Amino acid sequence: MPSLLPSPWWRADNHLDRRPFLIARNAIKRALRAWFDDAGFTEVETAALQVSPGNEAHLHAFATEAVTTDGARSPLYLHTSPEFAAKKLLAAGETRIFDFARVWRNRERGPLHHPEFTMLEWYRAGETYEALMADSAALMALAAETVGTKALTWRGKTADPFAEPERVTLAQAFERFAGVDLLATVAADGSSDRDALAQAAIAAGIRVAPDDTWTDVFSRVLVEKIEPNLGLGRATILCEYPICEAALARPKAADPRVAERFELYACGVELANAFGELTDPAEQRRRFEIEMDEKARVHGERYPLDEDFLAALAHMPDACGIALGFERLVMLATGASRIEQVLWTPVAATD
Repeated sequence: MPSLLPSPWWRADNHLDRRPFLIARNAIKRALRAWFDDAGFTEVETAALQVSPGNEAHLHAFATEAVTTDGARSPLYLHTSPEFAAKKLLAAGETRIFDFARVWRNRERGPLHHPEFTMLEWYRAGETYEALMADSAALMALAAETVGTKALTWRGKTADPFAEPERVTLAQAFERFAGVDLLATVAADGSSDRDALAQAAIAAGIRVAPDDTWTDVFSRVLVEKIEPNLGLGRATILCEYPICEAALARPKAADPRVAERFELYACGVELANAFGELTDPAEQRRRFEIEMDEKARVHGERYPLDEDFLAALAHMPDACGIALGFERLVMLATGASRIEQVLWTPVAATD
């Protein structure tokens, strides 16, 4: 893929143009770190090399291997999220942790995507995921305040970082923006009706292929009809995802068809993904196996399960956790138009 920059980032003129964004990045990072310190969080540094990079069907990892002194080899991966390691720390007894983690995702590059980026991830043991909604609002406001802006911006769209975010369920969003009754296609046991959702999507003007799964159709409606309308004027908290779209989240007590999952949007951009964490190792294993079966079906590969993580999960307390794309927050706060502007040393693009 050709570079998104007109010439190498290290040219003095290019660096001069990017430097104000990078200095702003540093200031935002300092401010956020101080916020977590004041809130009683412990900063952690999770290892990037893991036996499993994550087990979501459509996330792609960078693979490597460990070589012992006698030449024996075993596969390792650069993590796509610090989640597995962070939850092991919760099992070990930590209660409030955060990590500015370097993470790697393959097959991702564009104005909002980069193969190596920073994920700000934090966890609260013994608290509900509603606490993370308040955290998210506070951090957006702090980022804007730090750089002296009154609005988050992206491609002509704006959001007030100081306004209380709107809360919208997936069911409400699908009805409002696509005219689709989403939960009519999800049963109480979490199973889904592909044909019913496909018919509703077609009626909403969405193209549906014969081999599309329920998840494929769901994703297409979300991307085409829902996401462009989120976080306009003020941020949006999109919550209560169908249980089949929340592999690491626990079911919502009031409605087992949906999970304790929300995503934060501003200016039509997804900023964060949060869960009320699942702590049932047997159910987690079942969900991971489903995800890896889907990955094998679509992409012809699968990643190993982290058995150490599944063992730790049985000892993990009730908790909530969230992952925020740090560069995306910096972009929206500074008005940057592409992620390379807020990365000190972007990864070289390959043709």
